[in-house]
Amino acid sequence: MTSPAPATLPAATVQPGKPPILAVDTPDDTSAWIAAHGSALRSLVAEHGAILVRGLGLRDADQVGAAFRQLGGGTLMPDTEAFAAREKYADGVYSSSAWPPNQPMCMHHELSYALTPPGTMMFACLTAPESGGVTGVADASAVLEALPAALVERFEREGWLLTRSYNDEIGASWAEAFGTEDRTAVEEYCRANAIELAWQSDGGLRTRQRRSAVVRHPVTGTRCWFNQIAFLNEWTLAPEVREYLIDVYGDDGLPFNTRYGNGDPVGEDVVQTLNEVYEAHTAREPWQPGDLMLVDNIRTAHSREPYDGPREILVGMADPQKVVDAPAADGRATR
Repeated sequence: MTSPAPATLPAATVQPGKPPILAVDTPDDTSAWIAAHGSALRSLVAEHGAILVRGLGLRDADQVGAAFRQLGGGTLMPDTEAFAAREKYADGVYSSSAWPPNQPMCMHHELSYALTPPGTMMFACLTAPESGGVTGVADASAVLEALPAALVERFEREGWLLTRSYNDEIGASWAEAFGTEDRTAVEEYCRANAIELAWQSDGGLRTRQRRSAVVRHPVTGTRCWFNQIAFLNEWTLAPEVREYLIDVYGDDGLPFNTRYGNGDPVGEDVVQTLNEVYEAHTAREPWQPGDLMLVDNIRTAHSREPYDGPREILVGMADPQKVVDAPAADGRATR
């Protein structure tokens, strides 16, 4: 009889500029290995904010889905309010967001504009690209400390505003984002989730939602820069893409954009500052087939770099969290 795998793990390798990497011997039974080591893996995520597990040998979507469900406590979150379409492999198991390979997806926290974002993100690599395509990570509390104090104070005081214009030509349609073609169901969801909405004469949908930019980690209480202000802002788009979208849809019809909480535009200089701070705190490691990455979505932002060649990364979300606003400098909450 085969003895059960030990619940202990080897030490993770921690190097500057890289996420912590846990190298393991490829198990004969991945499901049994995760069952034995799931608690230890979650402890590593709590310690480091993210962990890249190398050597599991994940080979297909079924195997990945089983691993995600085990690590997610048996339940995975649906991808509601997605900003871009994903392929669905199984309930709670998705492809990475459909985004041009030559365009970066800059640092963000998944669904940080939702009232109940995932606490844990899971990524698994089935096919590594020929070059690029790294899923970088950055510590949200370190980013917060490095940002200009006046900028942080304004976002703490006002929060941030996300505007979206759903259509069938670019990004996720409203039916894809909300998982239904029933307008009444979309309206009910928006009312329940503090989202203003307006149907357009062409059948499209526009929404606005104000959220906090700085929140407290639900376990440690650490203040975290938690939002998608830079990623979903017009100035993060490539210039030619931004100009095309404005020409076609107008300033108010961009698929998504971010503003200060009072509605003022976020300038190009602000977006540049945010992305420069993120870059200074980015840890990156090229994907290898079979890799698994676990990320604390509140504490750690993630990105996706441009790439060449086929790339298949599967995504799962778990541990829904009701995030709590961090008090602003003058003691006022942002909501």
